Amino acid sequence: MPRVFPFAERSHARLPDRIAGKGRKGARTVRPDSGRERMSEDGLSLGDVGRLLRRRWAVILLPTLAAFGLSVAFVQVVTPRYTAEAKLLLESRDSALTRLQQDRGELPLPIDEQAVASQVQVVMSRDLAREAIKQLGLVGNPEFDPMVQGVGGLQQVLVMLGLAQNPLDREPVDRVLEKYYERLLVYPAGKSRILTVEFRSKDPELAAKAANLISDLYLSSLAAVKVDTARYASTWLGSNIESLRSRVSEAEAKVEAFRARNGLIGSGGTANQPLAAQQLAELSTQLTQARAAQADAGAKAKLIREMLRDGRGFEIPDVANNELIRRLVEQRIGLRAQLALEARTLLPQHPRMKELRAQLEGLETQIRAAADRAVRTLENDARIAGSRVESLQAAVDGQRGVVAKANGDEVELRALEREAKAQREQLESYLGRFREAAARDAASAAPADARVVSRAVVPDLPSFPKKLPIVLFATVIAFLFAIGAVVAKALLAGDPPGRGRGRPPLRRPDSEPAATSPFVAAPAASAPLPVAASAASAAEPAVAPPAPPAAEAEPVLHEPAVAEAIVANPVAAAPAASRYDLDVLVARLDAVETAGGGRRVLLIGTGDATDLDGLARSLGRAAALHGRALMVRLDGPQGSRPGLTDLVAGNADFTTVIQADAGPRLNLIDRGHGAPATLIAGGDALGLTFDALGEAYDWVITCLGDGFDAGTRPLVSALSAWMDAVVIASNAEADDPRLVGLFDTAEAAGVPEVIVAQDRAAAAVAMPAYPLRRTA
Repeated sequence: MPRVFPFAERSHARLPDRIAGKGRKGARTVRPDSGRERMSEDGLSLGDVGRLLRRRWAVILLPTLAAFGLSVAFVQVVTPRYTAEAKLLLESRDSALTRLQQDRGELPLPIDEQAVASQVQVVMSRDLAREAIKQLGLVGNPEFDPMVQGVGGLQQVLVMLGLAQNPLDREPVDRVLEKYYERLLVYPAGKSRILTVEFRSKDPELAAKAANLISDLYLSSLAAVKVDTARYASTWLGSNIESLRSRVSEAEAKVEAFRARNGLIGSGGTANQPLAAQQLAELSTQLTQARAAQADAGAKAKLIREMLRDGRGFEIPDVANNELIRRLVEQRIGLRAQLALEARTLLPQHPRMKELRAQLEGLETQIRAAADRAVRTLENDARIAGSRVESLQAAVDGQRGVVAKANGDEVELRALEREAKAQREQLESYLGRFREAAARDAASAAPADARVVSRAVVPDLPSFPKKLPIVLFATVIAFLFAIGAVVAKALLAGDPPGRGRGRPPLRRPDSEPAATSPFVAAPAASAPLPVAASAASAAEPAVAPPAPPAAEAEPVLHEPAVAEAIVANPVAAAPAASRYDLDVLVARLDAVETAGGGRRVLLIGTGDATDLDGLARSLGRAAALHGRALMVRLDGPQGSRPGLTDLVAGNADFTTVIQADAGPRLNLIDRGHGAPATLIAGGDALGLTFDALGEAYDWVITCLGDGFDAGTRPLVSALSAWMDAVVIASNAEADDPRLVGLFDTAEAAGVPEVIVAQDRAAAAVAMPAYPLRRTA
């Protein structure tokens, strides 16, 4: 069975017009405590605010003038303070001439943000602050030294009780440090390497002098740090150079002694090799030459002997160039010529021919003997070269043993030489650095890594107070606070100007004589009427014309008779003081969990006496108070404007169908040109449409007409599938089959929450007749 949720609860805090609809427009309600009537839920309009400010102009003007006067007095009375600033640029000032020799080829390291922040702390160091206080003479200055005026009575008591320290026990400079740091401000200018040093004081000359002095002390401290570093380096190097010199001398003496003891004396050549190694190299060279000569002589002797066997001995250069062989060859040629001449006339056996042949053979023999001597000479040279090779090879072998023994000593010698060389290089490095450190030890040889780019000047205008900005700010703030207080008081009191002031509120007295207060009595009760119906049709009791003057102090008003339809009923529909409250229904709907986006509610009418139009409008306005709201009216006839059916069918877009309704937070979408079947057949298009509307609005309220009509059930099912809650506005009984069927249809669609709301009274209440009178 459906759960009945009565949303039309009786309350004295709501207007009936929120449910009664257009039929109640212009009607007024006479009820107790009407002087505390609640304002419209749209809040104050601009016109109401203007009228309110015009009425309460004195309440706004007085605090504004008071703030103006107090601010003017403050800027005139307060002691002005002046701020002077000096600017420093952090940069490396070492040039190529003043930089160390090993660093001349390198660029100076860049100054990053951490380095700038570190220099800010250096400027604010206590040592620098103490020196500045001494040079500025701030001790004894009433602005900085609190003990100039003496110790106060309260402080003396605290000192006596042991709750505070005696300020006279502190150093005079330490007493001034707190005020000094309050007036000093050091900060980097943006992300640059500029440091700004600001100092505030009542004396403008003191402010400028302090800023410049702090900058100079900071630069002096940087230069002093460099000088101290150079002095420390020169002192340390000077103490280490003498000991290093003695160590170098000892190392070099060890090298020479070891070389002399092991015979590793060098020849002084370019290679600076030991003598044994040089001798071995020379013997190796001679051995190579001897082997080459031996091979050359043997090859020549072998070649000449082979040529002699072939009879080509005269082709040998050494034989051909022999003078003896050349003469013998010439004689042989002459004999052969003579032999040939004699052979023309003499026979071979002639004695003369035999003699010539014998002489020719003798010459041949001499020539061969001379060639053999040349061959033997070459062979002898080859044997001599072989003997030299053997002797040189023996010498090389012996010298190789000497060199092998010397190489072991050479390894130890090189180790001693490396040690001596390292000591010598370290001594030379120390000497060079000592000379550079001694040169930088002078006071002006090490410039500070910063310079002043803007010195402080005596300020002409005070930095505090800024008279005009302070006066304007205080006046404007007081003016705005006064306006806010007036508007807030009006909102909390529920009494906006210009509303309900045409006639005074009415109240019903606790007791009134019946004889002097005639009224129209209501008939006996027979059956209850729906409250919304009675509220829509009958006007509320209005003020009756005053009775003739009587003994009473004020006129008595009579309640008028209700309309005929109402008078005919035996029971009054509802007391005139009844008020309809939608907050409970809105809170119930707001508690329903959603899948995301705005809250989508389907409001279904049932065609009975419930005022669906008034309920829909009131619910829309109530939802607009909680966020942006949209009304989708499917309960009206087919209109001329495009609406939801056109949007689902794709014949229109959102900007075309959405129109403004009551206020900027409540919009409206009509039914459109299409038939309800378009929505039923829409399916996913209908769901996408409501999803998009839920993303754009906090509340989407869809109104549907007669839900008891059987032809409406498919549309109810199609719409409920995309809703977060369904509200059935019906005054039917809970066991009404039509209501039960509609409830089951909504639940079957899967909607999380289904609510049956009734706008009739909870019980029939007979309306008693009370006389009304106008209050003062």
